[in-house]
Amino acid sequence: MDFSLPFWLDRYFWVVAIAAVITGWLLLDTFFIVKQQSAGVVQRFGRFVRVAHPGLNVKIPLIERVSGHVSLRVDQLEVSVETKTEDNVFVHLTVSVQYLVKQDKVYEAFYKLRDSDAQITSYVYDVVRARVPRMKLDDVFEKKDEIADAVESELSITMNAFGYDIVKALVTDIEPDAKVKAAMNEINAAQRMRVAASEKGEAERILRVKAAEAEAQSKALQGKGIADQRKAIVDGLRESVNDFRESVPGATTQDVMTLVLMTQYFDTLKEIGASSETNTILLPHSPSGLTDIAGQIREAIIGAAQVPAAAPRREEISA
Repeated sequence: MDFSLPFWLDRYFWVVAIAAVITGWLLLDTFFIVKQQSAGVVQRFGRFVRVAHPGLNVKIPLIERVSGHVSLRVDQLEVSVETKTEDNVFVHLTVSVQYLVKQDKVYEAFYKLRDSDAQITSYVYDVVRARVPRMKLDDVFEKKDEIADAVESELSITMNAFGYDIVKALVTDIEPDAKVKAAMNEINAAQRMRVAASEKGEAERILRVKAAEAEAQSKALQGKGIADQRKAIVDGLRESVNDFRESVPGATTQDVMTLVLMTQYFDTLKEIGASSETNTILLPHSPSGLTDIAGQIREAIIGAAQVPAAAPRREEISA
C-alpha cells in the first residue's frame, strides 16, 4: 500500500515550512532586549536612528540593527604616571579617574570617541606632567588634592564634548624612588632621635633640679633640727646644772659639767657597743685619758666663756 503524498502536496509542505522558519526568524529579529544601566544604538542601513533604552525594544527586521551597547554605569580607569619634581626627584603617581556616559549623549560617546581609556590617559599624562615638575617632593604629597582637582577640571571640559561625565579624579598613590624613600626615612628618624634626645635631656635636667631642691630643703631642715637639738641640749644642761647645785651643796659648776660630760661619754660608748656595724674611732678611755678629755672640754668651755669679757670694746679701741 503506497502512503506517499502527492507531488504537489509534498512541495506545498516544504514551502510552508520554509515560510514558517523565515517568519519566526523575522519575529526574533524584530524584538531585542537592552539591559539595565545601558543603552542600545540602533542603525538603519548603517545610519544612526535612535537610542534604545533598557527593556524590550522593537526594530524593523532586515532594515534596522543594533550596532552596539553603551554602558551607563560608573567606570574607573587607573593611570600610572612617571614624572619628576622641581627638586629633580622621579616619582610614580597613580591617578584614578571615575567617569560615566551621559544618558542624553550616548550618540557622542558611541560615534565620536573610539577609545575613551586612551583619551583619558593622555589627558592625565598631560596634566600631571605639567604641574608636578613645578612642585617639590614634599609639596607633591601635601598638594595631591590640587593635582587631582586639576585633572578632574581638565578632563571634565574635554570629555564633556564626547558625552562623558567625569565623576571624580583621585591621586591614590605617590611612589618616589626607593633610594629617595630610604633617605626620607633616615631624615625623619634623625629628627625624631634629636627630639627624643632633647626631651631626655630636659627630663634629666628637671630631675637634677628637683633633686638639688630636695637636698637643699633636706639640709635646711637638718640644720634646723641640729640647731633645735643643740638648743634643747643647752637648755637641759642649764637646768641640770642648776638642779645639781641646789641638790648638792658646795658643788661647783665645773664639777657638774665634768659629771655631765662623763655621763654622755659612757652613753656614747653604750650606743656604739649596741651597733653591730660601725665605723666609729674610739678615743682613749682610760682614767687618765678621760681626765685629759674632760680637762680639755672644760678648758674650752671656760675659755669660750671668758672671751667676751676679755675682748676690748669697740669704743675703747677707737679711743
